[in-house]
Amino acid sequence: MKAVLQRVTNASVKVDGKIVGEIGKGFLVLLGAGYGDTEKDCEKLADKISKIRLFEDGDGKMNLGAGDIDGEVLVISQFTLYADSRKGNRPNFMNAMEPKEAERLYEYFVSLLDGKFTKIQKGIFGADMKVELLNDGPVTIILETKDGNIL
Repeated sequence: MKAVLQRVTNASVKVDGKIVGEIGKGFLVLLGAGYGDTEKDCEKLADKISKIRLFEDGDGKMNLGAGDIDGEVLVISQFTLYADSRKGNRPNFMNAMEPKEAERLYEYFVSLLDGKFTKIQKGIFGADMKVELLNDGPVTIILETKDGNIL
């Protein structure tokens, strides 16, 4: 499982011109599931995101987690994180999990974040989404799991 975690001042996602998810200060998570990913990968990733300290304390050091600042989270499914562009100019997505199972893991992942953050929002799985964000910092972290462990 792969996640791109961005510290944001605000973020939103639109489908067909209508906002379907919107947050203030917190994390935008772009989430992709690949073949072999399991619930254990979701659990490890959700736990890491709930504890990672990327917000500044009074001394300007990244010492606070999103929970410490009443942070919000917007989760967007993104199979393109599994793009393989080593050959040619057109990436293939053969390593991305098939949609039905990927959606199940996406929904499970979102459910794991519930209660760990002030507000959880999400996009619509498989939809053509327009994501807007104000990256704070910028701070962007790439997280990946393999066999249930964070790499």
